[in-house]
Amino acid sequence: MARIPAAERRTELVAAAVRMIAAHGVDGATTRRIAQEANAPLATLHYCFATKETLFAAVYEYVAGQYREVLLRNDVHGDVATTARALLRGVMEWYLANPDFGAAIIELISWAQRQEGKQAEMVYSEAFGTTRPILEAAATAAGQTIDSNTIDALTYIVSALSDGFALNWLVFTDRGAARTQVELTLGVLDAWMAANLGDASVPVAEAAKVPKASKASPEETMRSLVSWVGAS
Repeated sequence: MARIPAAERRTELVAAAVRMIAAHGVDGATTRRIAQEANAPLATLHYCFATKETLFAAVYEYVAGQYREVLLRNDVHGDVATTARALLRGVMEWYLANPDFGAAIIELISWAQRQEGKQAEMVYSEAFGTTRPILEAAATAAGQTIDSNTIDALTYIVSALSDGFALNWLVFTDRGAARTQVELTLGVLDAWMAANLGDASVPVAEAAKVPKASKASPEETMRSLVSWVGAS
């Protein structure tokens, strides 16, 4: 049997740890279970990671890195509204396709908060540190002037909406309903952007086509969304 390089083995063990954390929780993700899931001897796990804490630190880094890659893949290099929608949709689609990651993230954050450690902040810091520059660059490229506080708020909104969607999906696991909820969640983002971004809430290409007088006000946009939710 060919010898697996240590770096590749570490990656396999971390990925196996994510699956075990999703299935059994942090406390139930024993080193033995993780090694078995990775089809590796327990001794190999202890060789790659001296302690369980070291393994879990690598898991946090891995999850944060995966989240960053999802955001970068969904950077459409458009204006602010188009880019924010693409980022939110991309993360929600990722949760749909990778329920293990969503479950593991929630487990890890809850566990880290009980430990009073800083690992839980890593995933959010990584997401904020990736999302904000993407939105800022989109505004600059599109010639849109949006103040720093509003960019911060939009970054938070994208994160909060994706978190809420992920939790609901993990609880109910109804893929048909989740598909509808993807669009509903994007509608909430649209309503927030209409209320807070002004003209920047309309894609630049569309804004050039729409006369100023015909654009819906933030209040009209919010009423329209609420009416649609009530009718559904």
